Amino acid sequence: MADVTLSQVRSATRAGTRNKVQNINAPLWRNALFVAPYLFFFVTLLVIPLFWGMWLSLHKADAFGTGRFVGIDNYVRLFRDKIFLQVVGNTFYFVFLTVPALAILGLMLALALNRKTKMAAILRTIYFSSSVLSVTIVTLIWRIVFIGNFGLLATIYGWFGATSPAFLSDPSLAMIGIAIATIWWCIGLPMMLFLSALQQVPAEIYEAAALDNASRWRTLRYITLPSIRRTFVLVLIIQVVLQFQLFGQSKLMTLGGPNNVSKPIVFYIYEAAFTKWDLGLGAAASEVLFLLILIAAMAQYFISRRKGEEG
Repeated sequence: MADVTLSQVRSATRAGTRNKVQNINAPLWRNALFVAPYLFFFVTLLVIPLFWGMWLSLHKADAFGTGRFVGIDNYVRLFRDKIFLQVVGNTFYFVFLTVPALAILGLMLALALNRKTKMAAILRTIYFSSSVLSVTIVTLIWRIVFIGNFGLLATIYGWFGATSPAFLSDPSLAMIGIAIATIWWCIGLPMMLFLSALQQVPAEIYEAAALDNASRWRTLRYITLPSIRRTFVLVLIIQVVLQFQLFGQSKLMTLGGPNNVSKPIVFYIYEAAFTKWDLGLGAAASEVLFLLILIAAMAQYFISRRKGEEG
């Protein structure tokens, strides 16, 4: 009787051990349920369309379906199209105008408003409020500002007997006008990211710098900027990705004109795919845009990382 009881105890101990091991590992599998909805939408809305776009760019396609396989013919057509080469240059010019300005102005605003006062809180709300507006409202506001003869800018210049710049009709100023509206619209996000990073810097470091009589410039250069370097890189990458996708401002403010000088790549894709119904050409242009964004963002990241390691 004692032998039987001892064997039962041993078997029960082994079973309990196995159950414990299973209980330890089981939650790891159940945790996957929390990311399953995100993975579903990520694959459905991003991964599948990405590969479908690649496949579509290799075909002669229209609104009625995918036609015959044409290989890289759509890409050859793209790079033989002078308008496409022009819109690529327009997009890079727009990114050059907006991304550095958004990063620098966002940092300056964050530094100025990184205070625990009611006025700083009110100003942070005011500067961020433009970011929640739709592109339609933003372009309407800036058309009222820029429109010739009757706009706000023309009225102010008229008080001094001068003629205001024609931001919406001058080929050399059209993209600059769109960039000004975009900077005003998007400045809230980089400002808030920099504010969040600045508030994570320990106050003891600034107190030690003050005890050493460090100037504001030295404190900014040797304490603040190194502490928020990763946030600065993040802001640059986010803005590069966002500004490469310029469309609404150009469509609503200038219609891509005059003479296509303010037409970006996304506008070209829209016209090719949904105006001319050449879906294969539009898909090829989309893949080129994806590649440009990827290269620009990764180059920004690796250059900034290398500088940080050398520093």
